[in-house]
Amino acid sequence: MYHNLQMTTTQSDALSNSPYMTIDELSSAVKRTIEGSFEFVRVRGEVSQLRVPSSGHVYFALKDEKNTLSSVIWRGSAARLSVQPEEGLDVICSGKMTTFGGQSRYQLIVSDVEIAGEGALLKQLEERRRKLAEEGLFDQARKRPLPGFPKSIGVVTSATGAVIRDILHRLSERFGVRVLVWGVNVQGAGSAEQIAAAIDGFNQLPETGEVARPDLLIVARGGGSIEDLWSFNEEIVVRAAAASQIPLISAVGHETDTTLIDYASDLRAPTPTAAAELATPVAADIRASLTDKQARLERAASRQIETAKQNLRGLERGLLHPRELIARHQQSVDMAASSLDNIILRRLEGANIRLSGLTERLGSPSQRLAEVSERLMLCGNQMDVFMTRRMEVGSQRLHQAARLLEANSYQRVLDRGFALVTDTGGQAIKRSADAPRGAEIILQFADDTRQAILDGTDTAPAPPKKPAKKQTSRKSEKNKDNPSQSELF
Repeated sequence: MYHNLQMTTTQSDALSNSPYMTIDELSSAVKRTIEGSFEFVRVRGEVSQLRVPSSGHVYFALKDEKNTLSSVIWRGSAARLSVQPEEGLDVICSGKMTTFGGQSRYQLIVSDVEIAGEGALLKQLEERRRKLAEEGLFDQARKRPLPGFPKSIGVVTSATGAVIRDILHRLSERFGVRVLVWGVNVQGAGSAEQIAAAIDGFNQLPETGEVARPDLLIVARGGGSIEDLWSFNEEIVVRAAAASQIPLISAVGHETDTTLIDYASDLRAPTPTAAAELATPVAADIRASLTDKQARLERAASRQIETAKQNLRGLERGLLHPRELIARHQQSVDMAASSLDNIILRRLEGANIRLSGLTERLGSPSQRLAEVSERLMLCGNQMDVFMTRRMEVGSQRLHQAARLLEANSYQRVLDRGFALVTDTGGQAIKRSADAPRGAEIILQFADDTRQAILDGTDTAPAPPKKPAKKQTSRKSEKNKDNPSQSELF
């Protein structure tokens, strides 16, 4: 076994003399071979591993049951595609094969993408419809009524196709309106973006001005295959229609064609011509309706006037002539005046009777004055007696109080030989402790006052004793003048 794996010396020398290639040369050779053999291919497969980085290039893989093919769409080609690749979508990609030497792999550079069969398109359409419906874009509550008499209508369609001519022709036969046309591509690469931009552009117009915002929008296109109408199934178009603040009519394809914009619009028209009919009323119908309403109004006004005349005649028969009406009122006034006179007379008679009774009860003024004078004289006499008695009693009480005051006066004490000692302020000095040494004092005697200065001796000499008889005789004299003096002192 070992010897079978060994090379002979001749074979080894032959291999060592063969020319070699660099990796770059080998990669370039492989690239030229693949690109030359597969310059244009169409490959069917399911889209997977879809990536769109910030560069704008689209990277994905086409796969079938067994194999996977790396694919790329350059940014410039991706913007021109009529069908954008989506995850899980069955497509046919057209392009050329090439190699990517940096990773030693081959890949397909895609220039066009087609849906692989109508079934795949319908599947994608149903999935997208379900997704948008779950977001609420097709809710019936979001749909708005169309204006009855729009002043202007905006039309989003091809500016050169037969659709716009049919719409303008039908609008000219009906109620006249102003038409604003926003021309767009209705199929092919970039058509969906143009349609969405046109819807948004109409909504961005000012409400007033030379080019004012229209009252109604019509998005229209003629019939075609599902691939031809696919732009109206794109999310960008459906979302623009749902977000429109202007009521929108979709008129795409024929009556049997249905696109997703039909679900998002406020009203779906079976054809573009029908959209023009739904957008505006027929002028002849309006004139006929106005004529009928005018006739009905005139008949109603005539009936109202006739009814008013009949009511007026009935009221006229029930009314009196003004002179008779005035005479009746005058009669009522006369009766009221007569009743008023009688009432006044009765009131006056009753007042006279009451006045007579009051006069009898009052009497004459002179008599009343005499009675009052007599009562006043009697009151004056009683007042004199009362005042005399009060004065006598007061005099007695005053005399007694004077005698009592005289008996209790300190002057009587001074008359008996005592003296009142006060300071210079007139305050009585009752104790020796109240008068310091050398203080000035005032001595008040019975007949006069003297000033003195206290010396420094604490004890004063005893006063000389008076004869008893003389003192007795003096007390007797005092008792004779005032009998109550001996009781007070």
